[in-house]
Amino acid sequence: MERPTLNMIPPHTAWLSDAGVKAVCTAVSAEGTPVYMVGGCVRDAILGINGSDVDMATPATPQEVCRLAEAAGLKVVPTGLDHGTVTVVAGGTGFEVTTFRKDVATDGRRAVVAFSKDILDDARRRDFTLNALYATQDGQIVDPLGGLQDCLARRIRFIESAEQRIREDYLRILRFFRFHAWYANPSDGFDPDALAAIAANTDGLARLSAERVGQEICRLLAAPEPTRALASMRQTGVLPVLLPGSDTTLVGPVVHLEAELGFEPDWRLRLAALGGDAVPDRLRLRNRDAKTLARLAEVMRDMMPEPEVAYRHGFQMAAHTLIMRAALAQKSVDRTALTALKKASDAQLPVSAKDFMQRFTGKALGAHLKSVEKQWIASGFRLTREELMKLA
Repeated sequence: MERPTLNMIPPHTAWLSDAGVKAVCTAVSAEGTPVYMVGGCVRDAILGINGSDVDMATPATPQEVCRLAEAAGLKVVPTGLDHGTVTVVAGGTGFEVTTFRKDVATDGRRAVVAFSKDILDDARRRDFTLNALYATQDGQIVDPLGGLQDCLARRIRFIESAEQRIREDYLRILRFFRFHAWYANPSDGFDPDALAAIAANTDGLARLSAERVGQEICRLLAAPEPTRALASMRQTGVLPVLLPGSDTTLVGPVVHLEAELGFEPDWRLRLAALGGDAVPDRLRLRNRDAKTLARLAEVMRDMMPEPEVAYRHGFQMAAHTLIMRAALAQKSVDRTALTALKKASDAQLPVSAKDFMQRFTGKALGAHLKSVEKQWIASGFRLTREELMKLA
């Protein structure tokens, strides 16, 4: 067996000094069994990114992990015993500790696993080389499959056979593009073997649930620059399968305008630009997100002026409308327009129905108030209460 390579996690990495991490590692390794940080927290530490949950892996069985943790006075939650995972709570934080595993059988969605004592077995069942990285609690990196260099180069590469990894779980197709959008060196292209395997296995996407697809696509769209990944998804046939009717043309201009105006990436706006048939159902969006997309489509269709959108639906909706229209027209946006939209979103009609009750009743009252509001909006929200009261 090839000896794993060793290097060190950057010393400023938060979890190296985290009391909860130390407590769990000390407990699980009390009888000499090693325990490692694994996956995203190691990858992100190497890349200087903060925020990933700290997950752990060990050759100890779930029962042994439970016994050792409880002996150390730590709370244990058996979150996934059948799959080798228990959650150990230390310092108010839950840490997933998973026994080394190897796949016995897969169906493209789920795997039947067997526990293992070999870190190579555990590494080989993961998706990409930069995710098959481990580290000890003191920061030594354990690299069973040569993923460290891929990680440092921000290279997204399937472990061993791309075809086999994909057929084990077709969600890995979407994870490949999401990881490219978030982590890949933008000056590098896509791994040709991976693209060939993806293009040959798009039929397997039908096995995925709408929830899983939606989570991956929304996370991809939240990346700072998702356009190259989306273009590759279209070229390999992935996007037409998942979002028929979608078009990547507007996404690039929208992303550019967001950055130009100083907005954080908003996956809902980008999804609106991407479009497609029955998007909320195909991605199983939450009701509030589906309503946001529907509202944006409505104001775009009705050609409601942006200041009125801001007044009726808030600044963010108006800004998104402004960006979408500018992208369609292939124009830039003057930042002063945002100031006007903020003013409009804060505006309050200075009259109400009771101000006109002596002159109007019933439907006529409602119609007059609506007319007054329309004229007030058309004035740029400048008409005063006295001027509005005098309107016929």
